[in-house]
Amino acid sequence: MAVSEDLLWDAADRSTRTVRRLRRMAVIVACLGLFGLVLWMGSDVRWAVCAAAVYVLVEIAHWAWDRRRLVEARIVIGEDDARPRLRLRRAGGRITEHDPHQVAQVLIIHDNVVDSANLRLRLRGKQLFFARPGRSPALTTWRETCPRAAVKDRNAWWGMPGIPD
Repeated sequence: MAVSEDLLWDAADRSTRTVRRLRRMAVIVACLGLFGLVLWMGSDVRWAVCAAAVYVLVEIAHWAWDRRRLVEARIVIGEDDARPRLRLRRAGGRITEHDPHQVAQVLIIHDNVVDSANLRLRLRGKQLFFARPGRSPALTTWRETCPRAAVKDRNAWWGMPGIPD
């Protein structure tokens, strides 16, 4: 088992993207509201208000899901018993530590178009973590760190691998 402080996963984008999301929500809702006011005279505009409300609800759901995604995974020495621990940091800032022996599955999905990958990490007890895209890590480090885990990688099922000349 690796006992040094190794970086196992590092996402390319660690920010919470709150300002961009709020700006996008405000522009979309304002445009739908303006469009609804223009059509207010001749028709029923409840659809514009409903569309804006649905859009805001979808953005809130995506924000709640996105802030749970992992942006960093590293192995650190535990403070209590000097045993290695798996430290996971989420996009929302929450940091949790887990026993590396409790990791059941590590799946790295390589992108077909750009040089990036996605991480899916499953702990025993069915807890599943998704990570934001980042650089593709070495599988041997994951295998050494989490000896009981099924460490696999695969290519994505979408995207074009390239256009021939």
